[in-house]
Formats: sequence, structure tokens, C-alpha cells
Amino acid sequence: QVQLQESGGGLAQAGGSLRLSCDASRSTIPINAMAWYRQTPGKERELVAYFGSPPSPTYADSVKGRFTVSRDKTRRLLYLQMNNLQPEDTAVYYCNARTSWGDKWGQGTQVTVSS
Repeated sequence: QVQLQESGGGLAQAGGSLRLSCDASRSTIPINAMAWYRQTPGKERELVAYFGSPPSPTYADSVKGRFTVSRDKTRRLLYLQMNNLQPEDTAVYYCNARTSWGDKWGQGTQVTVSS
């Protein structure tokens, strides 16, 4: 079951940029917070960026200064602007929404960064 839908992944060169989008518009369940995670085979899924109120948006140390998360509550969209991409950013990126009915997840979008 696809509860959230990510898009915008693809191939980029080191130093390039991509913008990921997460669409939660198919559901009208109130969302308390949203976040971006990423996962590489053999590693646990890690939190990349969190958007809640409060606190202000927070980021993993590895992406601070390069990634920016934003949210459009009216359209139920979450974005992740990724600048100065590096090969270590290569992963499947997942959108997460925390609701009163539990966590919702997308199926992921692949981001590949070449040297």
C-alpha cells in the first residue's frame, strides 16, 4: 500500500543538485510531523531531515548546510532540496509522516551521485 509518494530522484554529478518531493494528498489524516530518511543496502535507515513544530527543521550532521527541508501544509507536500551532492549521498530516500493513525511511508526514490 502506497501511503506517500516520493519523486524527484535520479542521477547527479558531485556538486550538483536535486529536489525531492513527497505527496501526501491522497489522505486527509492530520499530519503531526514529516521527515526524510535514506537507506543504503547493508545499513540501517537513517534520519536525514525532520520537519515539525516545534522544533525548527533539523538535519543530520552529514547534510547540514547542503540540504533544506520545507513543507506545504495546504497541498500536503514535503520537499528536500539537496545541493552540493556527494557520492556518499547515494541512497534510497523515503518520506515519513507521523499521524494519529501511525507512521506513513512512501516506497522510496533512488538518488545516485557520481564522482
